[in-house]
Amino acid sequence: MHTLVFATNNQHKVDEINSIIGKNIRVITLREAGIDIDIPEPHDSLEANATEKSSVIYQLTHQNVFSEDTGLEVDALQGEPGVKSARYAGEEKNFQANIDKLLSKLGDHPERTARFRTVVSLIWEGKEYQFEGICEGYITSIQKGTGGFGYDPIFIPKGSNNSFAEMSMAEKNQFSHRKKAIVQLIEFLQQQPVL
Repeated sequence: MHTLVFATNNQHKVDEINSIIGKNIRVITLREAGIDIDIPEPHDSLEANATEKSSVIYQLTHQNVFSEDTGLEVDALQGEPGVKSARYAGEEKNFQANIDKLLSKLGDHPERTARFRTVVSLIWEGKEYQFEGICEGYITSIQKGTGGFGYDPIFIPKGSNNSFAEMSMAEKNQFSHRKKAIVQLIEFLQQQPVL
């Protein structure tokens, strides 16, 4: 069995990926790989931040590794918060403060289209590959639902009347930007001759 290090300590993400990745690969967290560092995200693009995270962990472990970076891009705010999504209202990564700031900046603007975008960076056998998943939708004027995390209470994906925070995980996965990128990652891995 091949081990793939996921540059995260979010066990929920790891469990979700392990449930769909197949029997020949085991995904482990940074903690399970014996790594306890906070990886910087200094760049102005999701692609560069994803590469930074996977590269740092690859240099430490010399194992196959992947990372992901996700941002919410609001058209009326010229793509904000984008790469700053987690720290939009400050370094403490306060979800509620981020939502409040976004809704305040957007005000009653009639143009509310937005998208979640995930970029996955995989370093496999020493070479980097990237995969992207996008979910189009729009920003509500009030918060709806109590599930999920981040901007889920104010984002309604195209094709639904419910916010991500009103959905079960199975419902959210029908639209999920992260799942779209991870599916591409899995399809790539399944094509590798060593598996």
